Amino acid sequence: MAPAVVAPAATPAPFHPDRVRVLKPGSPCPSGPVVYWMFRDQRSANNWALIHAAALAARSHAPLAVAFCLSHRFLGAHARQLGFMLRGLRLLRGRLAALGLPFFLLRGDAPDALPGFLSRLGASALVADFSPLRPVRAWKDALCERLPAAVALHEVDAHNVVPVWVASGKLEYGAKTIRPKIHRLLTEYLVEFPQLPPPAVPWTGEAPPEIDWDELIGEVVREAGEVPEIGWCEPGEEAAMEALMGRKDGFLTKTLKLYDSDRNDPVKPRALSGLSPYLHFGQISAQRCALEAWKLRKSCRQSVDAFLEELIVRRELADNFCYYQPHYDSLQGAWGWARKTLMDHAADKREHIYTKEQLEKAETADPLWNASQREMVYHGKMHGFMR
Repeated sequence: MAPAVVAPAATPAPFHPDRVRVLKPGSPCPSGPVVYWMFRDQRSANNWALIHAAALAARSHAPLAVAFCLSHRFLGAHARQLGFMLRGLRLLRGRLAALGLPFFLLRGDAPDALPGFLSRLGASALVADFSPLRPVRAWKDALCERLPAAVALHEVDAHNVVPVWVASGKLEYGAKTIRPKIHRLLTEYLVEFPQLPPPAVPWTGEAPPEIDWDELIGEVVREAGEVPEIGWCEPGEEAAMEALMGRKDGFLTKTLKLYDSDRNDPVKPRALSGLSPYLHFGQISAQRCALEAWKLRKSCRQSVDAFLEELIVRRELADNFCYYQPHYDSLQGAWGWARKTLMDHAADKREHIYTKEQLEKAETADPLWNASQREMVYHGKMHGFMR
């Protein structure tokens, strides 16, 4: 169903207060640096969390820094994911430096790495990206216990156009139930970003340690090398904007018109946006993609509407599921009718029974499975229709 999207605001809007949640209050008179703990939204531009952190720093006339905690193979990540992410972070550090913002790369999970770091800096506030995933939420619970009493912890949903806790207060059944709720809120949230202000106070504190990126990437990729990297997708904010709007192969400039008719045809992969890696690692803002797509709606209305449906409604439905369904990663989290169907047919005779290795190596009697699995292995992603 094509979304009845309303036109975005023509001028930049101030930060919406409902996009941030205070997980832990801090000192009523903050004075130390503000630290933005970047995790899910790995970009300097169009980043509501960074904008909020900068506003907090300006309000208390304090400096601002960015920190990233490099966990050990988060959720079993392999070289394919970690190499792409680290190469993006290397580029990001340079972009942040140009903005006058120091970038600290910390090793370890956030509850272990951040409290001592913040105490050493004398920080007054920590601003965190939002994630609906269980481990990240557990990290934030632990941080609320471990952070110094004077340090506030704020959480900002910079990943979704409509913050997940604003879009709905419950687990939604599907796109048809969450769609009208999101559409009613787009006039408030699908707005142009304000300019990121320069630091209110220059950073004069602890200097970020130098990073030997080649050595770091080599170390991480070797350790997580069971699944090799891919070479067709360049990381970073600049590459992300090129994929969205580039003159040569940009989605909006070259292939948008094919999206409505061909996006579900696996033999026409160029009809897809190619933005998934950048959206996943937060190297581009979904809101920026939506704002730029809207500008082309007069000439490609059906394709733009279809793209906004996938980009906003379907993506945010996934966050809603992970946020409100505690068993999002097991069959226990499936809807009752799905579990019942599985149980009803559990004793059915199977024509083929495969090992995990056979499935992974695409050695089945099903050509569609084999084709999809090979695409995943060799290309690093699977066509949306095949998923």
